[in-house]
Amino acid sequence: MRYRAAHEVLASAAAERAFPAAVIEVGSAQQPLWREAFGRLTFDEDAPATAEETVFDLASLTKVLSTALLVMRQVERGAVGLDDPVSRYVPAWRGADREHVTLRDLLAHSSGLPAHRHLYRDHRGREAFERAICEMPLEYAPRSKSIYSDLGFILLGFVLEDLAALPAQFDTLRLQMGGIQDVQFHPPPLWKKRTAPTQLKAFRGGTVVGEVDDDNAWAIGGAAGHSGLFGTAAAVGECARHVLQVLDGRTGAFQKATLEEFITRCTGVPGSSRALAWDTMLPTSSCGTRISPRAFGHTGFTGTSLWIDPDRGAYVVLLTNRVHPDGSNEAIQRVRPAVHDAVFENWD
Repeated sequence: MRYRAAHEVLASAAAERAFPAAVIEVGSAQQPLWREAFGRLTFDEDAPATAEETVFDLASLTKVLSTALLVMRQVERGAVGLDDPVSRYVPAWRGADREHVTLRDLLAHSSGLPAHRHLYRDHRGREAFERAICEMPLEYAPRSKSIYSDLGFILLGFVLEDLAALPAQFDTLRLQMGGIQDVQFHPPPLWKKRTAPTQLKAFRGGTVVGEVDDDNAWAIGGAAGHSGLFGTAAAVGECARHVLQVLDGRTGAFQKATLEEFITRCTGVPGSSRALAWDTMLPTSSCGTRISPRAFGHTGFTGTSLWIDPDRGAYVVLLTNRVHPDGSNEAIQRVRPAVHDAVFENWD
């Protein structure tokens, strides 16, 4: 078995309760090569076994699979420009310290915004969130460094929503990427039985399942620029194959030149590994040490990740619900690089 080492990493991780449920898919630009499910949907002994069709809260994979791709399409249409000031689209974004912040800065996590704020505690809906983020003091001079920020992507989601509703835009995108089915915002009730639960949250009525785990996304309405997508490993794999095919020169939902700009590390931000929305390969990151230097990817708080290796024409999707029953279990941090190293150890 070609992927025996990776299988053993995930089987051991499930046995050691690094997560209740996991599904991995490894593939090329042409096809999936290996997909396997591990564990059960919860740690209960009688919980349903994880299946290849299990749906996961993709968390921050939303940033790259929805927000970044939708911004790319709007850039190609001329509706927005990467170097346009944020204030052109968000009038409340005012002040001498932020007047030169651009959409590119939001995508590169170099806008000056802090990483996170628990806005859901006191705010509901777009208007309240937009005002709070725009009035928030910046933590550093824009473009002087990069701090990964959900807040910047929440604003990007608002910019996109002014063009069309976010779920509707994404539905059009996934159809143009080949009719991908099992990935969307606001998952239908029919999906709930096969959805991996996330955290137990008393203030939201118990264990969260079938609705977005991220509380800020929940308070906005469930579909946001930073979180809200649900999907299967197979569906995320279809997205990855589309990206690889565009890089290979095939016609797709966006142009190769635009995609290459988004996956190239931003050289204008000191010390940053970030591209536009995507992260890039570092030997210390979740992709391990054996993936190619040009690889790009992203992770999600719920225990999800996607890494794409353009030099090998390969991708790895790993979806888990490591946050069940709460987010304190951080064993996924050692599992992710081990899995990727095992996948790519004998790839060539």
